[in-house]
Parts: sequence; C-alpha cells; structure tokens
Amino acid sequence: MSNLMGSHDNEPHTANIAGRLNWLRAGVLGANDGIVSVAATVVGVAGVTNSPTPILVAGVAAVVGGAVSMALGEYVSVSSQRDSQRALIEKERLELLEDPEGELAELTGLYRAKGLSAATADQVALELTAHDALSAHLSAELNISQHEEANPWQAAYASAAAFTAGALLPLLAILLPPAEWRIPVTFLAVLLALALTGTLSAAIGGSSKTTSATRLVIGGALALAATYGIGSALGASGVI
Repeated sequence: MSNLMGSHDNEPHTANIAGRLNWLRAGVLGANDGIVSVAATVVGVAGVTNSPTPILVAGVAAVVGGAVSMALGEYVSVSSQRDSQRALIEKERLELLEDPEGELAELTGLYRAKGLSAATADQVALELTAHDALSAHLSAELNISQHEEANPWQAAYASAAAFTAGALLPLLAILLPPAEWRIPVTFLAVLLALALTGTLSAAIGGSSKTTSATRLVIGGALALAATYGIGSALGASGVI
C-alpha cells in the first residue's frame, strides 16, 4: 500500500538531486585535471633529470598552483552565478509587490502553456500563489529556488580538494619507485586512474563508460608522451 502513489525505493526523490550530481561530476573532473596536469609536469621534468629534488619541486608547484587556480576559477564562477540568482529573485519579488494581479495572470499562462486546462491552471496558480507566490514564480518562470543558493566558498574548497586528491597520485607514483621505474610506473598509474575517472564520469552522466574511459586514457597518454618527449629533447640538447 505504501507504493500507491507511484514511488519506488530505488528512485531519488530529493529536490536537489541534480545539484548533487553536478557536484559529484565536478569533483570527478577536478580530480582528472589534477591527475593529467601534474603528471604531465613531473614526467616532463623526469625527461630532463633523474634527480628527485627538481621533480618534487616541480610537482609540488604544479599541485599548489593548480589547486589555487581551480579554487579561484570556481569561486569567481559560482559567485557570478549566485549574484545573478539574487538579482533575479529580487526582480521577481519587486514585480509581485507592484503588480500581483499581473503576476498571477502570468503564472496561470505558464501553466496553460505546459498543457493544463484553463480551469486547472487557474486553480494551480491561485493555490501556489496563496502558499508562496515568490517560490511559485521562481520555479515556473526561472527554474530556480530562493532556498538553494550556490555557495562560492564551498565550490572553491571542493574544487581545490578534488584537484589535490587527483594530483597526489602522479606525484607519489614518480617519487616512490626507483629511478629506472619512475616513468613506466607513473604512466601505468595515471592511465589506470584516468580509466577510473572516465568510468565514474560516464556512470554519473549516463553515457558510455567504455567511450569515456578510452577518450581520457588516450588523451592522457598523448599528454604524458608529449611532455616526456619535450623534456628528453631539451635535456639531450643541453638547453636545460
């Protein structure tokens, strides 16, 4: 009897499920950026020298610089999104104060446009307006909620943390093995990690896991090969 309303235990019904999926996807992509960018840096330096000190310095610099850059970019982006959302909410609130009848007619028209009959649209608009007019208009017109405001600091921390978590893998992979094993171990660890992040990203988005993982692995392999080749060429030429 508990499922008479059509609910299923394995279906998500929380209002912010889309937001959670976006956060998870952003975390996976942030980790992927950390893996690729730091791996390319340390592999390029390893192509010049076997000394662990310059590899460590370059790797740490890449981790710190990349994490700060990711955090700053995410903070600016989400701050702009939040400011735009606040402006839209205030605009809608002002319109409701100045012309409540016109806004009710507009809300009714929106529900008619979605396929409701005139009588049903009128009733829905009236009941939603009586309950919470601002929320009703924000949802129907703009698909936003005044109670789910984006947090730029949270986004910045999450982005930096995801990047750093991904970046630690290639840094450890190239520093821990003996000198002769550094490059192959790093290549293997990075490509396996990219296959995993590609699979997770596809699982979140509902796309092909094989295609996503293959795309990332090929791209990562090309990036590592290019930076290692450049580092080796510069080292052999005596430029560095």
